[in-house]
Amino acid sequence: MRQDQIKKVLSNFMLFRDLNELEIDKIVQISLSRTWKKNSYIFLQGEPLDNVYFMEDGKVKIYKSDVNGREQIVSILKKGEMFPHVGFFRKGSYPANAEVLEKATLVVVPIAKFENVLIENPELCIKVFNVLGEKIVDLQNRLEEQILNNTYEQIIKLLIRLGEKHGTKNEDGKVVLKNEFTNKDLANMIGTTRETVSRTLTKMKKDELIEMDDEGNMILDPETLMDEIF
Repeated sequence: MRQDQIKKVLSNFMLFRDLNELEIDKIVQISLSRTWKKNSYIFLQGEPLDNVYFMEDGKVKIYKSDVNGREQIVSILKKGEMFPHVGFFRKGSYPANAEVLEKATLVVVPIAKFENVLIENPELCIKVFNVLGEKIVDLQNRLEEQILNNTYEQIIKLLIRLGEKHGTKNEDGKVVLKNEFTNKDLANMIGTTRETVSRTLTKMKKDELIEMDDEGNMILDPETLMDEIF
C-alpha cells in the first residue's frame, strides 16, 4: 500500500479525522501496511507491545486466555477499527490475542515512533486523548454490565451492542445481525457458557423478542430489548 493509500485509510479514523494535512502526514511517514492470512495471528497475549493497528479490511478476533486455556472474547473487529486502544499509552505486553478470522489488511503504526511524533507535536496529544477517552468510557460501561447485570441482561445488552456495531437496518426499521457469531462466541464475550446463551436465545425467540430469518440471521428491535431491562 502506497503512502497516499495509507493516508486515505488513516484519515477515516476518528483518532486522526481532525488532523490537518501536516499532522496526518507525520503519522503516515512512520506507518506501513501489512496483510495477514486467515487463521494467522497478528500478535499473542504477552508479547511485547510494539505496534497499534488500523484495519483497512478483514475481520479480527481479540480474545484473552486464562491459565486453563479458556477463551474470553473481547471484541470482533472489522474495517475502520483500531486496536489495542491502550497501545499508545501503555508499556509492556499485549493484553490479549489477535486472531485473523478473514484475510486482513492493516496499517501498522509503531508505538515508539508515534510517541516521538506526539512529543514533537503536543497539540496532537489533546486530540488523541479525547478520542481514546471515549473508548475507555465504553470499556468501563461493559465492565459495569458484567458486574451489575445478571446473565439475561448481559446477553440483551450484548445483542444491542453487536447490532449497533455490526448490524444493518431492514425495511421495517429493525436491526439485522448476520449469522457470523456462534453461541460459543456470544458466551465468550460475556464470560458465560454456550448452553446458557442457547437457552436464553431460545426463550427470547419464544417470547418474540428476537426473530431468525431463513439464512439464520438474527432480527431484533433494540428498544424492545431495552424494555426487558428497565
